[in-house]
Amino acid sequence: MTNFLNKIKDIINKNLNPEHLSIIDNSYLHSKHKSFDSEKLHLKLIIKSKKMQSMSKIEAHRLIFSILKSEIKSKIHALEIEIQ
Repeated sequence: MTNFLNKIKDIINKNLNPEHLSIIDNSYLHSKHKSFDSEKLHLKLIIKSKKMQSMSKIEAHRLIFSILKSEIKSKIHALEIEIQ
């Protein structure tokens, strides 16, 4: 899983070049949910980016979702995004 999180970091860094990026795996918080799938992750991104601060929240989220489109289809179940 660490390799996958590093892949996410690399993709975001390559496309957005943020000042700071943290990825937190919150999957364990959802393990008792009926639809829980241990193969899919619940992630929280904390991104500090001047570029993204100038965007509306919806635009910023759309940008991140478009950058991570294939990862969301294959491995990410939920994605929480915090822009600083």
